Amino acid sequence: MLNRRSSALTVLLILHWAAASQAHACQAPERKCDFVCDCTDCSDEQDCGYRGKGFECDFEDAGKCGWTDQSFSAVYSWERHQRGDTLLDSGPSSDYTTGTATGWFMGVSAVKAESPHTAVLTSPEMRQSSPTCRLRLRYFLWDSGNTGLGSTPLWASVLHKASPEAIVWRPESTSVRGWREATIFLGRIPNAFQIRLYSQRSEGQKGDVAVDQLEFMDCALPLPLPGTECPAGMVKCRSEGCVEQRQVCDGSDDCGDGTDEESCEGYRLCDFEEDLCDWDLRSLSKLKWVRTNQENITLTDPLRGPGRDHSNNSASGHFLYVTVPDGGLSNDWAAFQSPLLEPTNSSHPCKMVMYTHQFGPRSGGLTVLVTDRNIYPVWERGGALGDVWVKAEVEIVTNSTFQILIMAAIRDFTYGGIAVDSIVLSPECRLSSANYSLAKFPKPPKHPCTEPDKMCDFHPDCTGAADEAKCGDFSYTEGSSGWTDTSIGSQGWMLYKNVTSKEEYLYVGEAPGQQLTEAQTRTPLLGPSGPACSLSFDFALTGNPDHIGELSVRVIDSLLGIQPKLWEFSGKTGTGEGAWKHASIPIGVRKHRFQLEFEARAVKLCPCTKIQVKNVSFVSCHANYFPSSPTSLSCNFEDGLCGWYQDNSDNFDWMVLSGMDHTIGIGRSLVVDMWSPSLRGLFGRLVSFPQLPGPADYCLSFFYKLYGPNAGALNVKLLDNKGYEITLWTRSGAHGNLWHEAHCPVPHQLTNFQLMFEAVRSGFDGQVAIDDVAFVASPCSMPRMCSFEGHRCGYSSSGTVHWLHRSGYTATMTGPKTDHTLETELGFYMMANTGASILPSGNRAVLTSPVRQGTAKTECVHFWYHMGGEKPGSLTVYMKPVKGERVKVFSDSLNQGDVWRHGNSNISSALVDWQLEFEVVGAGGKDTHIAIDDIFLSAHPCGEKGSSCSLERGMCSWSNTQNIKVDKLDWELTSQEAEKHFSTPPEDHTLGTEKGHFLFFPSSNRTAANQNAQLLSPHLPPTKGTCLKFWAYKPYSSDSQLRVWRLSEGRLHQLVVVSELGGPWKRFDVNITSTEEYQIVFEGIKGTSGVVALDDIEYTIGVNCAKKVTDSMTTSPKPDNAGGIAASVIVVLLLIGTLAALLFYYLRTRQSARATSGPSSSSSSTGAGFSNETYEPDLTQDHVRIPPAQNHPMAAGFNNVSISGDFREREVA
Repeated sequence: MLNRRSSALTVLLILHWAAASQAHACQAPERKCDFVCDCTDCSDEQDCGYRGKGFECDFEDAGKCGWTDQSFSAVYSWERHQRGDTLLDSGPSSDYTTGTATGWFMGVSAVKAESPHTAVLTSPEMRQSSPTCRLRLRYFLWDSGNTGLGSTPLWASVLHKASPEAIVWRPESTSVRGWREATIFLGRIPNAFQIRLYSQRSEGQKGDVAVDQLEFMDCALPLPLPGTECPAGMVKCRSEGCVEQRQVCDGSDDCGDGTDEESCEGYRLCDFEEDLCDWDLRSLSKLKWVRTNQENITLTDPLRGPGRDHSNNSASGHFLYVTVPDGGLSNDWAAFQSPLLEPTNSSHPCKMVMYTHQFGPRSGGLTVLVTDRNIYPVWERGGALGDVWVKAEVEIVTNSTFQILIMAAIRDFTYGGIAVDSIVLSPECRLSSANYSLAKFPKPPKHPCTEPDKMCDFHPDCTGAADEAKCGDFSYTEGSSGWTDTSIGSQGWMLYKNVTSKEEYLYVGEAPGQQLTEAQTRTPLLGPSGPACSLSFDFALTGNPDHIGELSVRVIDSLLGIQPKLWEFSGKTGTGEGAWKHASIPIGVRKHRFQLEFEARAVKLCPCTKIQVKNVSFVSCHANYFPSSPTSLSCNFEDGLCGWYQDNSDNFDWMVLSGMDHTIGIGRSLVVDMWSPSLRGLFGRLVSFPQLPGPADYCLSFFYKLYGPNAGALNVKLLDNKGYEITLWTRSGAHGNLWHEAHCPVPHQLTNFQLMFEAVRSGFDGQVAIDDVAFVASPCSMPRMCSFEGHRCGYSSSGTVHWLHRSGYTATMTGPKTDHTLETELGFYMMANTGASILPSGNRAVLTSPVRQGTAKTECVHFWYHMGGEKPGSLTVYMKPVKGERVKVFSDSLNQGDVWRHGNSNISSALVDWQLEFEVVGAGGKDTHIAIDDIFLSAHPCGEKGSSCSLERGMCSWSNTQNIKVDKLDWELTSQEAEKHFSTPPEDHTLGTEKGHFLFFPSSNRTAANQNAQLLSPHLPPTKGTCLKFWAYKPYSSDSQLRVWRLSEGRLHQLVVVSELGGPWKRFDVNITSTEEYQIVFEGIKGTSGVVALDDIEYTIGVNCAKKVTDSMTTSPKPDNAGGIAASVIVVLLLIGTLAALLFYYLRTRQSARATSGPSSSSSSTGAGFSNETYEPDLTQDHVRIPPAQNHPMAAGFNNVSISGDFREREVA
């Protein structure tokens, strides 16, 4: 037994030693950071500039994957950043990886210096890389301070031993407020190396240059395959890996040990390291190719030269190069040629492999020509391909002696050029001793028939539309030839064209490139384009396998660069050749010239699979074409966007959402889900078709939602014909899970203009929506809500002095330092200066609202006012019927400290149109003022002060603070029935049903833990005993916190902390005593999950929880309800006379109506419009009621429809 135990122990020790040895072996230095996971947990690939099996770095870990700042000085450096709680005026609005304010990225510090400074971010050392190695990253370049980005705000280089630093990436220096994607092609690096990211600027703001989400792709050298032998068509390397036969003797070390380039007898490789070999650089052109290296060109200017050669991937390696010479461009082409070669045949063609570097706008393209008896092209590659050496293969068959002529086209731009390296000629390219005879030159190409910017602009400018003939539209005879293959990988696009059958299509086939990237083909530069522009085509992915591959369409903007995919298809369309499908893809407005690109990747290239595209056409793309819309800008979005379109220069689109609209409750609205994890960037814009100028003011009305604890903002802007933006209307913060009506005055314009809805993603946990837009040529009526942000809402001023539209930022001697809406210096309000030197005692200043249409219901006007200084004067609010005397509804004349106070009063108009008047009377004070902000007209009567707020009719006098120094999130109003995103209580407390409303504060991963939201009461008077009663809901699953405070003189005093409740709603009674004026604060503190909710909040001023009266009656400003009643009596008397007249008219016409009327009909015409008469205003009704069909004037659509008295504004759920 003892021997058995000893044996078992020995086995365990051996196994433990073996495991430890294996673990130690996988961590050996030569195995670390080589893009291969040798350890099972991939621990050998940690902090290598990337982490783990994905070889990615998102900078969420404080270690930054090993990247370090090695800037030349502390003046300008790289730092690990978060956006933080507030939207800054510089840097990204979020990181790229998480798309939230809590995500991390690497960004530069602010800099302001007389000379440029350089920030350097350096990776750890990596072992080596394969020829296909590339680094995909997201980068951010924005000139937020308008100081200029400079020519080299961002670039990347590779540093390896025994060679100068080699530049490998230089993005366009264009300013865009958004993350962009780029690929850095690192290529074959045979020894240890580091990557450096540089930024050079003399002036710039924090975060304006940033990087995030680094992904190293296809960087490992070939690994041994299962089995002892390589598959057919592959060659074995000494390292046991396998490479394809086509990679042998191609001038590139694909094995990583040189095996594939060793047995190459008869091949002639010229890497230009020693000399020109047999190549001749003499040319008839004054523009010449030169043999050089990056060291000779420059090591200090990142924009000059290719940065490295192909053979050695270093700055010291040589290549052939052509660019614009220092003296300027006299010829736009340069050529060099091979020696004279012997004739070939189809069974033994001369095969040439070369590597080309076509970078920057100076690169016009590269062509290989054969010169025998004639000169003719056999291969071409147009334009610029980026910072990458691209493999090219050319096969030449000719029965005459010949030369190979390589010709470059160079454009006269600021930077770039064309380089050629590592030219390999196969053994069939045999030198000839025959005499050379001059070949016949081809005819030069025709000059363009129009200027370059008018070529391919979707409008024929030349005879026979020659300027549009080769732009990629197959409806033109030569249209298909406009597509140019720009593939740099092993798959590329080819054009099949049958002259007899006139069949033509693009298809994916085998290509010589070595990168593992998609097949790509592009149009020439197109556009600009208009809002109706679309790309129409047929496509087929056919074959026997279940999955053929992928096909997608992308836009490459000349300013913004490569854009996200517009459309993609994955899988197969069928088995047989006839399995074509049709696609029509909206391209929309593109302000800059752009290219369209088809991208495709076949899982396997063989005769059994095909990826094809045909019948490509551009539909309705001219920039000045705007399709007619029967409702113009008025739209309920049930059938498209009407006269609106998505702005393609922004960061994200508005989405059509079914099942949550204002019109019918189950229809469509336009939505931006700020909580979507796929959303990136700051702005999403919906732009109107251009509108003609008119003599009158306009009104843009619409319904909107701003919902969620961190919802962002919604703006309405006006764009003039020069592109300048003017903010007309703005809202931010939580507005509840209900629709609100907005009226935005649009002043009359002297030139064409456009309107814009802009969703601002300053928050990450909410939803913005719009619906039922109406645009009419008449002034707006009084809006239900006015914050004075961006505009005055149509309010006008009269009297001795004018009310001023101002902010705390512009305040000088007197006035509130912050507004009430935003609680910042930048927020706006209306203010009257009541100092004696400006408004003498007894003089008046009146602020008057637009006209409001009367209603039979009693409504409540809420507002916030600020009175400052000794003897500030008096504030009186009047309800003024259009006909009749005004009636006082509210007054106050006391200086009550530097605070905004809440006022309200009932309005009973009894169907008579009316206006609000805020009248200020001077009292002889000095440096005094009275200000007004946040006027809100509720559809329900005011509650008594201190009465219970059930939240069924809104938030009563409670409000979320918008002071970002106090909180970052908001409490939200919703019901369980309306809620479709957040976890909430199953029912409210008031009604005990899913229809009832409550305030809630959720926890989600879209915002940081421990962030808070504060709900504030109005200012309440000092008290010896006031009772606060409320109901709270907090399940065991919630780790959020709820605290109740008394806020007085800027200090918080804790009243109660709500711990675990775990069950249904629970009531809390809290006695409050205070010797100073105070506010009650409900503070929610966010956890990681769960919810906290409030309902039925009540406070009884001067009465404690034992129902004992503790305080004597104090004077405070109150609504004058007697005035409201008097107004109602006056109006009713006026109505009695009107009704009597109507009754008399009805009785006289009734008989004639019976004689002339036919059979009754309840039919209703159907149109594209909608009627606001179908909306139910009561918040207790969460869905609208659809009445029987009526012949309402709005049912005929919006064209030439006047808005009658029945077109009323409602506050709806």
